[in-house]
Amino acid sequence: MFFLVLIFILVLSFWLYQMNKKYFVLCLCQRVRCEDTSQTMNKICVIPGVVPQLGNNFDLLNLRPDTLYHYPRKCLRYAKGRSYILYYLWSPIYCIVRAEDAAEVFKSTSLIQKSPFYKYLKQFLGDGLLVSSGSKWSYRRKMLTPAFHFSILQTFNDILRTEDDGKLEDKICVVPGVMPKLGNNIDLLNFGPDTLFQYIRNCLHYAGGKSYLLYFLRAPFYNIATAEDAVELFQSTTLLEKSKIYIYLKAFLGDGLLISSDQKWFSRRKLLTPAFHFSVLQTFSEIFKEESLKLLKKLQCMPKEEIEVNDIVTEFTLNNVIETALGVSLDDLVGSAQYRKTIHDIEEVILERIYNPLMFYDIIFRIFGRYKKHKHDLKIASDFSSRIIQKKREEYRQKQAQQKDNGEEIDEYGKKKRYAMLDTLLDEESKGNIDHEGICDEVNTFMFEGYDTTSTCLIFTILNLALHPEAQEKCRQELANIGDFSSLTVFDFNKLDYLECVIKETLRLYPSVPFIARTCVAETHINGLILPVNSQVNVHIYDIMRDPRHFPDPSAFKPERFTPENSANRHPFAFVPFSAGSRNCIGQKFAILEMKAVMVALLQNFEILPVTKLEDLTFEYGIILRTSQKIYVKLRKIVK
Repeated sequence: MFFLVLIFILVLSFWLYQMNKKYFVLCLCQRVRCEDTSQTMNKICVIPGVVPQLGNNFDLLNLRPDTLYHYPRKCLRYAKGRSYILYYLWSPIYCIVRAEDAAEVFKSTSLIQKSPFYKYLKQFLGDGLLVSSGSKWSYRRKMLTPAFHFSILQTFNDILRTEDDGKLEDKICVVPGVMPKLGNNIDLLNFGPDTLFQYIRNCLHYAGGKSYLLYFLRAPFYNIATAEDAVELFQSTTLLEKSKIYIYLKAFLGDGLLISSDQKWFSRRKLLTPAFHFSVLQTFSEIFKEESLKLLKKLQCMPKEEIEVNDIVTEFTLNNVIETALGVSLDDLVGSAQYRKTIHDIEEVILERIYNPLMFYDIIFRIFGRYKKHKHDLKIASDFSSRIIQKKREEYRQKQAQQKDNGEEIDEYGKKKRYAMLDTLLDEESKGNIDHEGICDEVNTFMFEGYDTTSTCLIFTILNLALHPEAQEKCRQELANIGDFSSLTVFDFNKLDYLECVIKETLRLYPSVPFIARTCVAETHINGLILPVNSQVNVHIYDIMRDPRHFPDPSAFKPERFTPENSANRHPFAFVPFSAGSRNCIGQKFAILEMKAVMVALLQNFEILPVTKLEDLTFEYGIILRTSQKIYVKLRKIVK
């Protein structure tokens, strides 16, 4: 009997041993085999269980969603990134983790039956497309495919965008209007320069100091208020088209550098850049000094110490621009006083059109606006520019005739001499690269941009020094180290580091151009947003440069912010008074040099005392930052 039991056990063990080659007996499932009859372990990794003889049954007991997530990660590490096999509850589980191994499954026409795990969904989903199989799945799939054709998806676009708007506020602040269903149209009706300035401050406060969206007149307005959000715009090579609001300047400036685009802008920018080369600025410094001395004489002849800064400074800067860039003295020209007034009137009408949405439309402007006066002013400005150009053209032709006899002009370094702006334009005209209309556009653009922006900065610089006598005294101490004003050169002006800090801090607090604006000519991706065609992108330079993250105590006047050690780690777009990127201001070095020259003359001869206080000023938000009130200071002669 004992021998029979022993034989039975041996036979059973042998049978189980043979069966275990094909079946995982204790795991109750059939083993995976290789097509070439080689060992499975040579082909694929088999993950051993906690109790290997029982497969992976004990591994997967009582797993929860979070622990189940980590178990496949653990198996993948054991398999060294290869696909692997688990043995669990009557069947092997082949876990594919490589694209190469997945190819046969995805291409298979027979391996399309869903796993048994999906049967728990059957009570809920029935024989829906997810869990059905065979001919039923094939029929349903064929039936439903046309419902997701491209033509159908197009109709889904508006719905998806509407649903996505709910998520938009997670990305950016959308400022609600007085009547939210109408966007911000009611908010922006009949704004004036002063109320618009305050409205933008209110929007920024609502947005918590971040960039924000407005919806106005059929277009979103993306308002960038931080240096970080400005990066993509300033670095863009496509978002270069000026905003629609600049169209009102076109009648005056034509296709000048400020508002032109595409190839015309690129070629004009390249053409004009040499006109602001260092060697040209050296010749300008002499003119700046001459005009500064004229200004001093005028100030010394004034009967009162108290002066109105605005008119005196704007006259000075316009003279500088015309005499340097155009090579003509404005005082020698007939109608110069009328021209100054005309420029101001043109800008006033342009601002009226920007602030009043009804005046956006030409037909309404022609009937109800100051169209006839505006047209008359444009003709005066155009005729004045044409006279300057014609006078310089005659001088240029005479000079060209002389050069044919004497040879090409060279500078002190032996290189071809560079010309100022109008001479450069006339030279290009002789080569056929620009016509008379193009020259007029660039001349008007430079006069419009050059004199008003610089005068604004000078006005606020004088005011700041009057209000901060300690900064004024530091400037004067710095001036003690340089020579007589009449002997100063560009190199001397460049050494005035603290005065430059004062000018930069003034530009930070009161940027001459408080915002710039661009138009999206195509659907534009920027800062994680998708802006539709014709969206307007406004970069609020005024707000970027008052960001407390980059400029602590941002409303305080602190020139020391711009010393090298304090500027070293600052965001590259935190200080952008001249814009940035490819459309930055071409004349920024010109402006800084001009301002340094006149400030040196004033500080060497006068003590600047305050009259106007900052709290008495109402700021106006337009193309140029202004105040509703005139600014006054006292100039007390320094006895040497």
